[in-house]
Amino acid sequence: MTATTRESRDRASAVDAGEFRRVFRRHPAGVVVVTVDAERGPAGFTATSLTSVSAEPPVVCFGISAGSSSWPHVRDAASIVVNFLGVHQEDLARRFATHGVDRFAAPTRWRRLADGEPVLDDTAGWLRAEVEALVPVGDHHLVLARVTATDLREATPPLLYHDGRYHSLQDVPSS
Repeated sequence: MTATTRESRDRASAVDAGEFRRVFRRHPAGVVVVTVDAERGPAGFTATSLTSVSAEPPVVCFGISAGSSSWPHVRDAASIVVNFLGVHQEDLARRFATHGVDRFAAPTRWRRLADGEPVLDDTAGWLRAEVEALVPVGDHHLVLARVTATDLREATPPLLYHDGRYHSLQDVPSS
């Protein structure tokens, strides 16, 4: 490890976790539901941490809490599906963010892809990806996954998350 890396780590550890969360509440993000089936039945969770990492090959990354009920499923899965939520799917985002409920029970509508992964119906789009790496970082894990299939419905506006609430592109307040 270089001195610069150590100095950066020492500086970063001085940031209060509550302040860190407040800063990121002000950063608007797209809302997705990550779904998976590691041969124990479907599992999934709402996320706003999705980012593209590489176009060649196509790779995405997202974070998941080590304490999440979905973490053991993601940890053991060979592949995942990222479901991009449309502005009309706030209820679905809330359902997959709620602990202790059967997220795949009615009224959730879903089906399986040819390889068995659960995919949600009527989303703005989805991508299927094979898990490449799981990287522990603090109280989370980063999941790097290589995209192998996509589906996009261009006419569906995305659901966004900003300052603790869901929004459309038209109603995100300016900072």
